[in-house]
Amino acid sequence: MPRRWRTVRLRTLLIWLAVVPTVAMGTQVTVTAQRLLEQSAQLRADLEAAERVGAPLYTLMVDMQAERTATASLWAGTAGSEGELRVRRAATDSAAAEFRALADDPSRSFTEVTRPLDKLAAYRQRADTRSGAADSTLAYYSDVIGKVIQVYQQEFSHAEDAELAQASRPVVSMLQATEMVAREDTVLALAGPSGELGFVGYDQFVSSLGAQRYLHEALIVPHLTARDERFYERVVGSEDWQAKTRIENAVLSGHKDTVSGVKLPGEVADWSSAHSNFSVQMTTLNIDLARSVLARGEAKAAELQAEVAWLIAGSGGGLLAVVIVVVLTTRSVLRRLDDLHERTVTVAEETLPEVVARLQHGQSVDPEVLPAVSGDRDEVGRISDAFARAVAVSVDGHRRLAAERHGFGLFASGIASRTGNLVSRQLSLTEDLQDAFGHDEALLAQLMRSDQLTVGMRRQIENLLILAGGEVPDPHTEPMRVADLLREAAAEVEDFRRIERQALDETSVEPGAISQISHLLAELLDNATRFSPPKSKVVIRAELVADGLSVEIEDRGPRVSPERYEEMNGRLHQAPPYSVLAQNAHRLGLFVVGHLADQLGATVTLRRSVYGGTCAVVILPAHLLLPSEGETPSEGAGSRPASPAEVPAPAAAPGSAPAPSDPVPVRSDEPATRTAPGTEHEQGTEQEPEPEPVPEPVAHTSAGLPSRRTRTPRHAPATALADRPAPAAAPTRPALPERVPQTHIADQLRAPHAPEAQVPQDTATPEEVADAWADYEQGTQTVEEELRRDQP
Repeated sequence: MPRRWRTVRLRTLLIWLAVVPTVAMGTQVTVTAQRLLEQSAQLRADLEAAERVGAPLYTLMVDMQAERTATASLWAGTAGSEGELRVRRAATDSAAAEFRALADDPSRSFTEVTRPLDKLAAYRQRADTRSGAADSTLAYYSDVIGKVIQVYQQEFSHAEDAELAQASRPVVSMLQATEMVAREDTVLALAGPSGELGFVGYDQFVSSLGAQRYLHEALIVPHLTARDERFYERVVGSEDWQAKTRIENAVLSGHKDTVSGVKLPGEVADWSSAHSNFSVQMTTLNIDLARSVLARGEAKAAELQAEVAWLIAGSGGGLLAVVIVVVLTTRSVLRRLDDLHERTVTVAEETLPEVVARLQHGQSVDPEVLPAVSGDRDEVGRISDAFARAVAVSVDGHRRLAAERHGFGLFASGIASRTGNLVSRQLSLTEDLQDAFGHDEALLAQLMRSDQLTVGMRRQIENLLILAGGEVPDPHTEPMRVADLLREAAAEVEDFRRIERQALDETSVEPGAISQISHLLAELLDNATRFSPPKSKVVIRAELVADGLSVEIEDRGPRVSPERYEEMNGRLHQAPPYSVLAQNAHRLGLFVVGHLADQLGATVTLRRSVYGGTCAVVILPAHLLLPSEGETPSEGAGSRPASPAEVPAPAAAPGSAPAPSDPVPVRSDEPATRTAPGTEHEQGTEQEPEPEPVPEPVAHTSAGLPSRRTRTPRHAPATALADRPAPAAAPTRPALPERVPQTHIADQLRAPHAPEAQVPQDTATPEEVADAWADYEQGTQTVEEELRRDQP
């Protein structure tokens, strides 16, 4: 667990310090806002239910009270009570149907009213037949009306809000007081024309009177608003209410007791008209009180929503303040860390690589470009000083490595230069021997083979010079045609007779790049001839393309997998560092080609050939090309056959290899660049067969060897070879003498041979064929062994 905490970023820890209280605050605000919104939603739901069901519920209560009074009149035998009862029952049925249609919410207590209404028909029948006692029938009506008042109190009293509960109390109390007055009306109607009540009826009247007076005095008047109180005073001050009060007092004090009950006073006759008038006023007051409560509930719901909005706004402001504080505090802590990070990244990605590159090239480094130790005592300053010290140690190490590599490069270049000088002298000696003993064909063949081996040795020495940081010597001062360049590259290969050249004459190459291009192509051609079947051809063709000059070298060697192509192309497209070279010392060919391509700005790509082998595509940039003098550049690339007068055809030596007719692709000169036969290649694009070009004879020396340049390797440092004499008139190092074709050629080789006297191409000795196949099989086995070693 401590390790996981150590991996957390400092910025994250600082943000957590602000996120934790912010989340807690946000959670509290969310819970509070949700509670207020739920309260507002519940209040609006109650208001909606009150507006939708409250009016039908109140109407049902009033109609039930009127039907109860009409039923009492019918039971007392009052004249005309039947018609009045029918009207009241119809009104009650209509109100009950409307209430049933609207009271469809099962979550509310409306069923407490609808369930007793199902018994209304039975009690009406008892009233019509006067079965049972009148008190039990009238008690049913009182019970239903009590349920209505109870439901009204439960659903619309808003007990969860103290203010609305206080405002709804007068409404419920007014309904109860209205019910008490209605019960008084029912009791007086039950007295009938005789004006006599039983003791039970009189007790009901007295209790209803006491209850309604208590309700008015204790629960209604004290809780009325000023507006409602004024309206209430107008109602109780009216003549009808005064008549009601006078009749109630008369019943209490002016009744006469009889044997069966109580004899009511005569003032009771005015009750019906007074009740019908003040009951309308009381109904209006009840409706106003209910509407006042609904309005206050709506205002309360809006107030709750406004409170939620203010809560959210205030919380958002608080959170914003927290964010601002976090930003200001963390920026003061992290600003210097960010600056340190940017400086570190700049030093690591720009300054340090540039410094290392300058050290590798032997250049001096300005100490001011490196971070310096400032001596700051705070945490960020100490980190910066530690990084500066680490950079200084790294630069010192690279400086020592660069000095060691530079010294080794000088050493390797010196060895390569001295060895190259010896090889050049060996080539001159070989040419002299060819000129002296050219009449002996057997000896001439051996000399030719020795010459080719020596040329290969010179190329390997040049490889060492290139990898050590030197340059391939270039004695050319004039541009060279592409066809001649391909001929010169082919002359560097031991088995040059298998190479078929197809090049254009109207394009030339800059003098300063001839040797490098020739060496690059020679490496690829040597690979192609070495790791392809002995009797197969290697085709090299050149043609102009949009990006410059395209040179393709094709062989028919073993298959190479797409993954292997990708690995080899990666080394060719970007010259690898010497650390990679040290780990792949047995694969120098790709590195040499990669370094030469990097120096020339060229690209070398290996891919599968349409013939099943490998095709190496070299794209030389256009700035290295020049049009040949007196010729117009053309887009196509073709071969130019040389006439016998221009290049004499020497007699075939016994040591020369036959030249098959099939073109073959090329690969790097190291065995690691090949795969065993049978491995898969990338599919190449199918090419239409081109007409077979007329073979262009190779320019030969006087002894029958292919003509090539004579050069002495030179390295990049300014140290000249101490053991090489230089002319006094020339400050620079002169090149070795260049051999001129056919200068000292033997007489029997000067005249061109007749076509019929030429040696057939398939007259190689069995020993030569066996040696060639042995080399090929040995290379293939080496590739297979390296592939097995490279596999994980």
